[in-house]
Amino acid sequence: MLNRRDLLKYTGITTIGAILPGFSTYAETHKNGAGTFRYCLNTSTIMAQKPGLLKMLDIASAAGYDGVELWITDIKEYLKNNAVDSLAKYIKDKNLVFENAISFTTWMVSDDAKRRQGLKDLEEEMKMLAALGCRRVAAPPSGVKKGDVIDFQKAGSYYREILDLGRKYGVMPQLEFWGASGTLYNLGQALAIAASANDPDARILPDVYHLFRGGSGFNGLKLVNGNAIEIIHINDYPASKPVNEQTDADRVYPGDGAAPLKEILTTLKAIGGTKVLSLELFNKTYWQQDALLVAKTGLEKVKKIVGEVVN
Repeated sequence: MLNRRDLLKYTGITTIGAILPGFSTYAETHKNGAGTFRYCLNTSTIMAQKPGLLKMLDIASAAGYDGVELWITDIKEYLKNNAVDSLAKYIKDKNLVFENAISFTTWMVSDDAKRRQGLKDLEEEMKMLAALGCRRVAAPPSGVKKGDVIDFQKAGSYYREILDLGRKYGVMPQLEFWGASGTLYNLGQALAIAASANDPDARILPDVYHLFRGGSGFNGLKLVNGNAIEIIHINDYPASKPVNEQTDADRVYPGDGAAPLKEILTTLKAIGGTKVLSLELFNKTYWQQDALLVAKTGLEKVKKIVGEVVN
């Protein structure tokens, strides 16, 4: 939980501009090289080295990323002993855009009491993220039991509810699906929920590994309006292991596996809009290496594939 002083500091903040003047403009215009794509580091990629939140920001900046995806758990841990505004300033001073936050609230569960608690937790997170200049938060099916059959109309109404909450604080939830979740695991399901929400701000957060692991494939991306995808988790997967046996730990650097990344990026370019490519890995071998080296290597490999698509 955040302390009362920090909660009071940003309760009532409804726009990012109220916290960081000019941030929104910066986020829209700061692009590294390719134009269509921005480069982002999800700190899961280097989390096991345990460098600490500020050092992870140092690493992302030094490696040359445009932005970061931070985990709510890391932010809350840091804010136990530090002020919100100092962290917001640190991110900005590192010339980074706080693109998205990784959250695990229970907004989608069928149990009403748990869902209401999830909404309260998410609102608290949105207040914090608004104060930090972050405009997005991941909305995966946290807490939903594996094998539960999704009622798309009901799930759509739940998603619309958190979109309404997001508009209040300027932090918009990105609907995320998990390939091995056994519940919301497929792009088609996510699109059905987003369509059922009937909301202009509905957004999908795809992930190369999850598209593979959940059996979505990649052609479905061609059916999506470009505005519906703002950020994608980019990674790769090996061809040497059966799909149903693969886990997050099997993810490898983009280009080092079997994913049709040139085809995926070509599709993302064709559907329009700027896309944030966020490197999200959980590879135990990489976790044993120097964190800056891992971050730099990942960015170089992403840029190489982008260069083959945009040139």
